[in-house]
Amino acid sequence: MPDIRIGVQVNQQHGTYVQMREAWLRAEDAGVDTLFNWDHFFPLSGEPDGTHFECWSLLAAMAEVTERVKFGALVTCNSYRNPELLADMARTVDHISGGRLIMGIGSGWFERDYDEYGYEFGTAVGRLKDLDAAMPRYESRMAKLNPAPVQNPIPVLIGGGGEKVTLRIVAEHAHVWNGFGSPEEAGRKSRILDEWCEKVGRNPAEIERSVMVNKDTAGMGDAYVEQGITHLIYGTGGPDYDMGPVLDLVKWRDSR
Repeated sequence: MPDIRIGVQVNQQHGTYVQMREAWLRAEDAGVDTLFNWDHFFPLSGEPDGTHFECWSLLAAMAEVTERVKFGALVTCNSYRNPELLADMARTVDHISGGRLIMGIGSGWFERDYDEYGYEFGTAVGRLKDLDAAMPRYESRMAKLNPAPVQNPIPVLIGGGGEKVTLRIVAEHAHVWNGFGSPEEAGRKSRILDEWCEKVGRNPAEIERSVMVNKDTAGMGDAYVEQGITHLIYGTGGPDYDMGPVLDLVKWRDSR
């Protein structure tokens, strides 16, 4: 039977720091395996100018507040920090946490973030090319840092489902792939990732398959596992940070 992990993404929108901190602790106490936030500067739903906080500052706080869970950004936007700086940030947070960071990264997509913070939005193709070029730089800098990270290596999670470029980057660099969609769609993408692994000479068993779930798909855990997707992550936003569906997922995991 495959190992199954349950995660929760505690989004920084519409909540205070105190509410987010309390949600992290509730999630860890509930028995989740992984804990994530996201890398945006504004809410993605609800009031567009509602309260919001920066990603990596909160990851450093999360490293101190929690004790057991693996955690990270789902996902860091490659465009917002150069890869050398990002490697140093990840190494530092990994040390703060005692070796629990997951380095989540993706090419970026939310245009308002780019426009209001002065980054060039460009095109989806251009942002993917930038991610492709950034990963070797990230890995090179990480290898030079003193002290080295606690984890060797810090697991890299890459999010996205692009079949021609993104999944090839996953095959070359990631330890975890994160996707979206129904069990059937996630399974189809996972099989394409297997094909990319064969092309680049990577053992596909080295890459964990994860998926974002919501209230409509959180009850489909058995179907996801049948498709080889073994890491289910539920997203929740403030100010309430409802953990009810997460508790159900943990119970499902423990009953298998």
